[in-house]
Amino acid sequence: MIVSTQKLFEHAYGKYAVGAYNINNAEQIMGLFKGNMDSKAPFIVQLSKGARSYTDKRLLEAMIRAADEIFPDAVFAVHLDHGDEEACMDCIESGFYSSVMIDASHAEFDENIAICKRVADAAHAKNISVEAELGQLGGVEEHIQVDEADAKLTDPAQAKEFVERSGVDSLACAIGTSHGAFKFSGTQGLHFDVLEDIQKELPGFPLVMHGSSSVPQDEVERINAAGGKMGGAKGVDAAQFIPASKLGVTKINIDTDGRLVWCRVHRESFRDNPEIFDLRPAGKIFMEEYAKYIAHKNEALGSAGQLDSVREFINA
Repeated sequence: MIVSTQKLFEHAYGKYAVGAYNINNAEQIMGLFKGNMDSKAPFIVQLSKGARSYTDKRLLEAMIRAADEIFPDAVFAVHLDHGDEEACMDCIESGFYSSVMIDASHAEFDENIAICKRVADAAHAKNISVEAELGQLGGVEEHIQVDEADAKLTDPAQAKEFVERSGVDSLACAIGTSHGAFKFSGTQGLHFDVLEDIQKELPGFPLVMHGSSSVPQDEVERINAAGGKMGGAKGVDAAQFIPASKLGVTKINIDTDGRLVWCRVHRESFRDNPEIFDLRPAGKIFMEEYAKYIAHKNEALGSAGQLDSVREFINA
């Protein structure tokens, strides 16, 4: 059942965070839905601009519709991740998406607001909610590339004005995470002081954490043992998810970890079974392994076991 992103946020606020998982193909979709059903969690399916053009947006959307039929008990929203204005308007016109993210964080403050307001006005006319970003995360994600020297934390003093003038429904905050597999060095972590100040400016308002993959070290080690070269990869400590949710974070984006599971499964398959040229055995292993990973991640997010409660909340 595809539901309103805002309804998921209302149910989650202050208690847990909803996992927002990026998908690109059938195997990821099947593993994602199975993992969420196994852990009884609501979730958000994220399609990036790159994912929508990887094959064809219509094919990806059709697979999500099919998964909705295959897993009739699923409760989820469909979200455009890191869209530009053109992509957002296309998704809004399609009528398929629960929410869109307009990423104009590269622009100056007033221009960022103006772009976000245009998208929000169009989206709200169709009961679609809008996420925007204030501040900039470092790292690389598809067409997004920000040098760490240019990354900047969200200014809590600007947050309230930004939300009021733009009319957006949730705010992605830069609090120390970054895109990709190389998020931290040493003992760095999230800036909870910044997050706490943002919540004070925007009490009850849904906040979002991008770049929040944990980059499990066992996955990195297995990838490297199977021929990979990922020295120094380090992600967000999953133990920080629940404390962040208590400070208003209702949505946590996870993309890189899914890619790591895919990479590990296929590298090990090619290494251990060099005679196999059928794509399906590795695909079946990946779907199971990804489902296990999703269920494990939902435990850390606090969303595991929330499915029945959120369904009752939405249907009330």
